[in-house]
Amino acid sequence: MQFFYFHLMPWPFLPRDFDRAYDSAWVTLPNRIYDPKRGHRLYNEYLDELEHAERIGFDGLCVNEHHQNAYGTMPSPNLMAAALVRRTHRAKLAVLGNAIGLREHPLRVAEEIAMLDVMSGGRIISGFVRGIGCEHLSLGVNPTYSRERFYEAHDLILRAWREPGPFTFEGKHYRVRYANIWPRPLQRPHPPVWLPSQGSPETIHFAARHRYPFVSVFTPYANTRRLLTEYREAAERLGYRAAPAQLGFAVPTYVAPSDAQARREAKPHLLWLFRRGLKIPPHFLAPPGYLSEDTLRRFLLAGVRPPGELSFEELERDGYILVGSPRTVRDRLVEIEKELGIGVFVGGGRIGDMSHEKAVRSAELFAREVMPHFRRAPRRAARGVTARTAARRSKTPAARRRGTRGRR
Repeated sequence: MQFFYFHLMPWPFLPRDFDRAYDSAWVTLPNRIYDPKRGHRLYNEYLDELEHAERIGFDGLCVNEHHQNAYGTMPSPNLMAAALVRRTHRAKLAVLGNAIGLREHPLRVAEEIAMLDVMSGGRIISGFVRGIGCEHLSLGVNPTYSRERFYEAHDLILRAWREPGPFTFEGKHYRVRYANIWPRPLQRPHPPVWLPSQGSPETIHFAARHRYPFVSVFTPYANTRRLLTEYREAAERLGYRAAPAQLGFAVPTYVAPSDAQARREAKPHLLWLFRRGLKIPPHFLAPPGYLSEDTLRRFLLAGVRPPGELSFEELERDGYILVGSPRTVRDRLVEIEKELGIGVFVGGGRIGDMSHEKAVRSAELFAREVMPHFRRAPRRAARGVTARTAARRSKTPAARRRGTRGRR
């Protein structure tokens, strides 16, 4: 199993009267609440946490895109990935993801991801998302065209990565006479594409058709099980069997020495996440035209209560969160891996208004006492690759050049 450290970069300093005075943490929350001086400190703490996650053994670091909210202050995940490129050396950098249909110029995404891929030595994973309904309102994009803009932007970006330019692209929403990106991505034919989603049927089938890994995010466990089953069934209809590396599960995770301590320490921050950070009126979350008829029907028939209305115990029972001692979390992950067949786990990160110290302690405990249980023993000297050679290959090209200068 591969472990990815996920970060939202929330704004934890909401006013004391937030619950009473404000209808939403999205779209209309006045930006006078944001303090750039505090933000300066927070961004550096958040980047420190991501960099630390690489040092303690996480396979990848995840950043993502949201706009005009306190839930996640990362309107440009590519900027955050760029900040991480030079301070990390081994971990994959997963942009989960760029809301490509919200962009007026998807070629900017193609260019920026290609540039990041070259800068990082081929460590970029490119996640694509539609963006939730709130994002369309924040950026003034008609939600009725959300899905067709997403598909069209996807096709343009993939062609720009794969095909020699210049070429012409004529779509309904995007028209480019000279598509000819510089630089081109280092990974060929392009960086891996992942689709993180709460699971509309259209997204699942699109992911299966392109054989993109599907990552279920922020949804109850029973729904995650259904979504990943649907992905596997769609893959089988297309003539292949979905590999564990194509199945991902993202869940807020917190680890402490005992179950009681973990619950006590995590509870206020997880409730902040779901009750404050995700305080979104229905007309912001799903504006008219954003959901397809099939997705809306499923949503209504499911009858699932919004997570912001659930108690901490209900969030834990329904699998919205994963909290406990290393043994409890490890045993639950064993069950999840067996039941869901996942090969990608996305967890960790600083939750809501959690302190930097708590987030670091939890990540270290998870890395030290949970992750090793799921590691496969490396093959010894496969195809003549010795431990010294493997260590040398793990260095960056620049580091390898520095190490050889004295021998020339």
